[in-house]
Amino acid sequence: MNGWRNVRLKDLCTDAGQYGLNVSADSYVPSGVRLLRTTDISSGVLTPAESGVFIDSALEARFILASGDLLLSRSGTPPGQSYLVRPADAGMTFAGYLVRFRPRSNVDPGFLAYVARSAPFQGTIQAESVASTIQNFNAERYSNMRFAAPDVAQQRRITDFLDAETARMDTLGSQLQQFDRDVREREAAVLSSLLNAGASSMGTGLPDGWSWTPLMHLTDSFRQIMYGIVLPGPNVADGVPIVKGGDVAANRLTRAALNRTTHEIEAGYARSRLNGGDLVIAIRGSVGEIAVVPDELSGANLTQDAARISIGATTNADWLRLVLQSPFVKHQIRQRITGATIKGINIWDLKRIAVPTPRPVDQKELAREAAKIIETHEALRSRVLKHQILLAERRQALITAAVTGQFDVSTASGRSVTEGVSA
Repeated sequence: MNGWRNVRLKDLCTDAGQYGLNVSADSYVPSGVRLLRTTDISSGVLTPAESGVFIDSALEARFILASGDLLLSRSGTPPGQSYLVRPADAGMTFAGYLVRFRPRSNVDPGFLAYVARSAPFQGTIQAESVASTIQNFNAERYSNMRFAAPDVAQQRRITDFLDAETARMDTLGSQLQQFDRDVREREAAVLSSLLNAGASSMGTGLPDGWSWTPLMHLTDSFRQIMYGIVLPGPNVADGVPIVKGGDVAANRLTRAALNRTTHEIEAGYARSRLNGGDLVIAIRGSVGEIAVVPDELSGANLTQDAARISIGATTNADWLRLVLQSPFVKHQIRQRITGATIKGINIWDLKRIAVPTPRPVDQKELAREAAKIIETHEALRSRVLKHQILLAERRQALITAAVTGQFDVSTASGRSVTEGVSA
């Protein structure tokens, strides 16, 4: 590391950090100067303009972004997210939870951006944030962050090297994402074909022995389909677990994850109590999301934005869960959704959903075949996730090694970092 010197971030910048604008959402306008927020840079890539917000006001020069500026978040999950302003972003402004650092003319902006993403820099932010118990890293703390830096010529060589290598890794990452999408689409297509969920119209295209059956005729004739507690009251520590539509969508069907209501409130809704093996479906918000009730939640209840489907004696639960997630059934649900602000489907419409139904013996066989298909595709998705994690780890390791002078980028190649990672 000959020629490298220990510096603080502010030593390489024109000032010690500039906080952004504090503006309320009431000030947003349809078009004007784009206001960058923490959520706009959280992935390291600026979100599209259509998802951004704008303000219409004359700005002081210190709030106007220039190409090469480095934005660092002082809060968020986690703090320390960064973004290097591109030429196309010049003229935009930034919000109060971001801090702008402007590199000096003899400093390469790309080098600073990679330093901000390196493991030592990020590790310091996380350690100090936890130690202070406040997830907030202010401009002063950022400006005094220490690291080693070479002369500007070497900074540029490091930036050029990392730009080339991370671009190659980004391409591989995109290929992994596309492969994951392909796997999911293939699984959906195979399951749709298997369950005959893609029939062109009701009453046609069904195999011999199949029929269109209203959902309510596939349930227990006594309990049928029922929504839950209308006003569950405040959450209590010692009470009856209740399942909300959001719990179904987020797959939070465990006792520890659920809110609870009092026994007095729950007693009036005995008809909507759950048994292990029941299906629950979100009927407000994330309409159509479905889950199986585990045995540990027998005796739990629902809120009014979820419904219980009690499986009939002649219906295979695994088959019904799959067919309710099929494109044909989801299309019927979407057609019956009402509400301008809070989307929902009422119980009567849900009960009338038409389900392509085979004989009970065929339901069991179809469920078994579908389970094999899902298992195969889950294994493929697991491999993709493993490679994505490995690629992210190697990306940061390469950045850290380059910006801390662990190797000479003039003669090095980062090609080994993608060995064993493929789409």
